[in-house]
Amino acid sequence: MGRQTGSIVEDLRLVEPDRLRRLVRAGAYKGATGGLARGKLQANVVVVPRRFAADFHKFCLANPKACPLVGVGRAGSPFVPALGNVDIRTDAPQYSIYCYGEFVHRTSHIVDLWRQDFSAFALGSSLSFEAALMEKGVELLHRRANETVPKYRTRIRSRAVGPFSGHLVVAMRSIRACDVDKVRAITARFPNAHGSPFHVGDPSILGINDLNAPDWGDAAEIGKDEVPVFWASSVTAQEALVHAELAIAITASPGHLLITDLDAMVYEGVARVA
Repeated sequence: MGRQTGSIVEDLRLVEPDRLRRLVRAGAYKGATGGLARGKLQANVVVVPRRFAADFHKFCLANPKACPLVGVGRAGSPFVPALGNVDIRTDAPQYSIYCYGEFVHRTSHIVDLWRQDFSAFALGSSLSFEAALMEKGVELLHRRANETVPKYRTRIRSRAVGPFSGHLVVAMRSIRACDVDKVRAITARFPNAHGSPFHVGDPSILGINDLNAPDWGDAAEIGKDEVPVFWASSVTAQEALVHAELAIAITASPGHLLITDLDAMVYEGVARVA
């Protein structure tokens, strides 16, 4: 994102979730959602044909760290009332379309693609806890540079269910070594947003050979007093869709997520709804 987009994000940072969704729905905002709706849960969107919905649901339950399921739509309906006044077809700023496992294109809405045999899912995102980290003095350089957090395909296999399988995807943030314990404690309170880190330190343990070559997002430098910290990512579900080779599947594009009315933080094991 450029400086102009970063300025727009700053202007929208305190706008209420419903108004933000209306701006996205009207096409007035098409950018990344990092930094928006502080304290609210952001979610990846996954849409699959109904005949595959049961297996995808089980895939999420079998891989809860990577695919924290926070909302499920009724078959054929683009609305998920549990998340707020949400229309899955229009309320993410950007969608990625896949046909037979191949990425086809990105689009700002999927109204023209929606079918009565579609089922929609919402998976919590780690973008939801970034504001809490910064409020506690944790520096996030990608946010300061208005960049998208880098994501990497690991060599670790997800748990397969039906046609859905693939590799775990992780999101990396460069964290000062002195802040790692604080970061663990804070993010553990966000289980619907992947929770505490999956791995800290040596990326080769995950099968990542070059941090400067992420599979998604922008490369981030590791400072001399910093360590790479990795969280499981819901892009794992995107990988599973590619391996499933469905005739059509849709996700929110990485970094361009659905903003919900759900509180991002979980208190005493119960997610609070705004």
